[in-house]
Amino acid sequence: MSRHFPRLVFLLTFGLLLSDYMSRQVLAAVFPYLKADWRLTDTQLGALTGIVALMVGVFAIPLSMVGDRWGRVRAVIVMAVAWSLATVGSAFAAGFGQLMAARVLIGVGEAAYASVGLAVVLSVFPATRRASLAGAFTAGGAFGGVLGVAVGGAIAAQFGWRWAFAAMGAFGLILAAGYAILVDEDRLRAHRVAEPGAGPGSAERPWRAGLSTVFATPSVLMAYVACGTQLFVAAALVAWLPSYLHRVHAMAPSRAAGVASLLILILGAGMIGGGVIADRVSRDRPARIWSTAVVISALSLGLLAAGFLMRPGGLQLVVLAAGCFWAAGTTGPCGAVVARLTPDHVRATAFGVLTLFNNVLGLAVGPIVIGMLADRLGLQAAMRYVPVAAVPAIAALLIGGRAYPSSLRRLGADPAGAGPANPAGGSPVTGLRRG
Repeated sequence: MSRHFPRLVFLLTFGLLLSDYMSRQVLAAVFPYLKADWRLTDTQLGALTGIVALMVGVFAIPLSMVGDRWGRVRAVIVMAVAWSLATVGSAFAAGFGQLMAARVLIGVGEAAYASVGLAVVLSVFPATRRASLAGAFTAGGAFGGVLGVAVGGAIAAQFGWRWAFAAMGAFGLILAAGYAILVDEDRLRAHRVAEPGAGPGSAERPWRAGLSTVFATPSVLMAYVACGTQLFVAAALVAWLPSYLHRVHAMAPSRAAGVASLLILILGAGMIGGGVIADRVSRDRPARIWSTAVVISALSLGLLAAGFLMRPGGLQLVVLAAGCFWAAGTTGPCGAVVARLTPDHVRATAFGVLTLFNNVLGLAVGPIVIGMLADRLGLQAAMRYVPVAAVPAIAALLIGGRAYPSSLRRLGADPAGAGPANPAGGSPVTGLRRG
């Protein structure tokens, strides 16, 4: 059991992330029912989606700090119970205001889960697998979105939209009970993997001193910005693809939910693929993780822009599927960079900052902005603006990659941890000489 404990930790923590996003994204599957029953506008529907991400952004850092201080396992269990109960409560909403209140509580419950959960997972695996693990773990959000949309859509069609919320909440409560039984702080400490190549500046330090490294370097700040802006693309796709297929492709709500689930599944596979590719490309030259992320973001920009400009049809869906694969592929590389540039004892807090940027720049605003544009221009035209968010993401990745060696030196980390030094003073992303 001891040898397999890290895998058990990953599976259980990943399972709860599935529950997290199933509770969050089941709403997209029931958009057509809520719009018909309560006569909601697209802006209101987008707000019901975006409010969860907004609450996650607001509370991610303080609750992640609580997790670092109070105990990550305890924090995981409490958060899972909270969002699951709030999801069950959504089934009893009598109108827009009550459902909005339940969604606020879901967001507060989920606020620090991605950051604390990822810190738990990375603590028991070697650093050479960080981009793959960060990408795979974060992909649980996309897979949870798939399950939330597909299973929620099927339940809503058969039993009504209220039962869709109830089922998602019950699933989360069952997983939380399993986590409480099988994972504890003592086992995590016993299986913790030491940090590689730690220099004097990266040694264990007082908690408050370590907290400063969460914001201290240009590269880590650019990783936050790049990941957040790129997730604007992914969030808009997850929230609006079911409605896009229903309205533009004239699919029935249940079929639209199924096809959208497949596209979101492809998006999740791209999260894993992006992390695996980044780990392999940067194995001998870790600074190449930045250039890999640039290429991934650029592919999402080009393919999605082309896809949404095409006429609706089978070929368009193929191109959109290719764009979806790369739409969130930078999450693994960005997560690995944040882990490299922050000490373990405040890593959940660092991932809380990453969560804040992900939600404030991407997950919260993506659905709302596209909903507002849809009310003005129509959903078909609004979706053409989705891939534009990749442009600032690419810019941030280029800046962060250029500053990566100096950021490592500022932290006192072993320069070998960033790969072979570039004596010509070139950019770790482009390899070009400066001056």
